Amino acid sequence: MNRARRRGGLARFLLLYAALYGAYGGLSPILPAFLAARGLDPGAIGVLLAAAGALRLVIGPLAGSVADRRGAGRPILAASLALAGLATLAHLPGTGFAQLIGPALLYAAGTAAPAPLADALALAAARGGTAFQYGWVRAAGSAAFIVGTGAAGWLIGIVDLAAALAASGILFLAAAAAALALPAVSAAPVETRPLLRGFADLVRRPRFRRTVLAAALVIGAHALHDGFAMILWRASGIGAGTAGLLWSVSVAAEVLVFLLVGPLLLARIGLPAGVAVAACAGALRWAVLGSTVAVPWLAAAEALHGLSFALLHLACLGLIEESTPSHLRATALALYGTFGLGLSGVLATLASGALYGSFGARAFWAMAALSLAALPLVPGLRRR
Repeated sequence: MNRARRRGGLARFLLLYAALYGAYGGLSPILPAFLAARGLDPGAIGVLLAAAGALRLVIGPLAGSVADRRGAGRPILAASLALAGLATLAHLPGTGFAQLIGPALLYAAGTAAPAPLADALALAAARGGTAFQYGWVRAAGSAAFIVGTGAAGWLIGIVDLAAALAASGILFLAAAAAALALPAVSAAPVETRPLLRGFADLVRRPRFRRTVLAAALVIGAHALHDGFAMILWRASGIGAGTAGLLWSVSVAAEVLVFLLVGPLLLARIGLPAGVAVAACAGALRWAVLGSTVAVPWLAAAEALHGLSFALLHLACLGLIEESTPSHLRATALALYGTFGLGLSGVLATLASGALYGSFGARAFWAMAALSLAALPLVPGLRRR
């Protein structure tokens, strides 16, 4: 019975992550194009996306804190996903900035918390790997993201942008239903201390601070690649098909590390060493991209994405589990996602435009240095 219950829990999390990241994969690449098609100029699109990003920085940690304080991770996750789905669909009749700013902000509010809340629930259900490995469900999410992106392109080709956006909205609603079907967890006692006490408690923990900062440095270093790798490759004469295959190599490596390699490697070398490996892999990856556009070398560098991102994420989640109390876990993961992954990427992206404009491919050497800057933090990540 226990084994059947564990398998049922794993299946429900697989459905949740597939629907959630499939929705992200279908919507993320096409949303700016949809906004442009509905009458927004580049300046208006930038304002709208910046406002949505700022709202996420506030909503994400607050939602995580409320989930911890009320023991309500599952209903808040389901409500957030339902809001994201309805807000996505609410884009469809809109035209112009005035009609689209409302759905965009509601979408930002709905998507601020699902990833960290889902991770918090999955880590609790995994029970330190005794029920299942977190990497299994995250690998399902990564694979679904790519399927969602491909499906969106197919829908755009045979119908239009609106059809792809509608499909993503439906997937968010399916993810909300999957969240409600997750295994029940023990309700935490209602927290009576002031709201900011939880944030202050986490900030006072040195290992947590170092984990978030290390993630910010290594993940932030990915910004130049995400924004300008395709531009560099196409300008260097690499065809669209080959460039797409190079991108696919990185995703395949990510899935492989989440699914199999990462848990085994971290069990052998430890979580702090995993962060160090990720930082070094990132530095090597960016050094290659800063030095050559030879396709075999680029393919090898893209395969390092499994270490520079997936291994780092697994190591950081393990460190957060070790260094934070369970009653603050959703808050900790929301802060990690908001500042370690989100805000760092935004700031690095802003810098990447100026760097690439001034130095071209050589700007990747700055990303290599940024990734290596995480190494001095590694000794402080060890359990004392």
